[in-house]
Amino acid sequence: MMAAITAKQNGHQVILLEKMKSLGRKLLITGKGRCNITSSLGMEEFIKNTPGNGRFLYSCYQNYTNQDIIQFLKEQGLKVKEERGNRIFPITDKSQDVLNCFTKKLKELDVEIRYNTQVTKILVEQEENSSKVIGVETNYGKIEADKIVLATGGKSYPLTGSTGDGYQLAKELGHTITEIKPSLVPMESYDKGICKQLQGLSLRNVEIKLVDTELKKEIYKDFGEMLFTHFGISGPTVLSSSAHLVRYKQIDEKMKNQAIHLIIDLKPALSEEKLDERIQRDFLEVKNKQFKNSLDKLLPQKIIPVIVQRSGINSNKLVNEVTKEERKKLVKLLKNFVIKIKSFRPIEEAIITSGGISIKEINPKTMQSKKVRGLYFAGEIIDVDSYTGGFNLQIAYSTGYTAGLLEK
Repeated sequence: MMAAITAKQNGHQVILLEKMKSLGRKLLITGKGRCNITSSLGMEEFIKNTPGNGRFLYSCYQNYTNQDIIQFLKEQGLKVKEERGNRIFPITDKSQDVLNCFTKKLKELDVEIRYNTQVTKILVEQEENSSKVIGVETNYGKIEADKIVLATGGKSYPLTGSTGDGYQLAKELGHTITEIKPSLVPMESYDKGICKQLQGLSLRNVEIKLVDTELKKEIYKDFGEMLFTHFGISGPTVLSSSAHLVRYKQIDEKMKNQAIHLIIDLKPALSEEKLDERIQRDFLEVKNKQFKNSLDKLLPQKIIPVIVQRSGINSNKLVNEVTKEERKKLVKLLKNFVIKIKSFRPIEEAIITSGGISIKEINPKTMQSKKVRGLYFAGEIIDVDSYTGGFNLQIAYSTGYTAGLLEK
């Protein structure tokens, strides 16, 4: 949509081909239906928040910034607000309103949109040392074009239309597709019983660490919110950690060996010493209660049975009989609650796709293919991906805008 708007504003005749019966279905599900439009951070921070080839996006981010998308929405009559973590949302909390801004602008510019139209092949003409685009074949016949923007998305959430067919179209023209993997995806755990017991529990303000226990190496660290599910773990910090894990060497083998641990610090604001003091104070107040009934002030109700079980302390033991060693063990457990990572959930459940058209084959200043003249790329089809927080949508606007300029 952004590429079509930009191309039309620059005087081109534009046809937007959409294989679904409506535009922007993926946009509608972003931010849990609220649409996390972008981030308020500086554009240099966007690169830092893009573990998947962030530097490649430097020119695109200069061409079209977070302020530009906010201004665009404002011009269409939609104001935005900022929430914690620098996240920008529409004031209405409805992703539909963001989509309406795009469709309104397309209508205003009189961009021709053809729905239920699937491109089956990009047509090219051979030149001396290269080739150039001349049109596309669709389920409704051929359409001539001297410039084509391929913006078909990745492979995640196929029900929205992103089924990975753009990769095949590019591959047929000689483009390299780097390995397609799920990113920003929930993870399954070997501790399935515990995760199922904790299903639905959302932990806020916790610190998580992903550790390779074979190499005793910290892979990723984050602070914020996470969620237990029937299969394992999810939530913002977990999704961001998956973007790192997907790029980690021999990750499938490491997970198979149960070497990847997610370590949760349930009380990151307190040192072990301070936490011990806090527990002692709590214990003093309930000294005649059983241990299993003594942690109500410290922890969410749902996790208490699991902590009691993992602590190794007899659940029926009176609090005033808990030894110093047992208490120290409890402190260690609260600061290092381990979940063993088994695998990523399927790509269909991933928010975005890692991998795609190799950035080595795209001009970063124009988004034009280095292999085929007149072919441009935008969005998730390219091998770039970011953390959660509005960064991936900004990639879509910035690359879409840059591709839409259709520079030679």
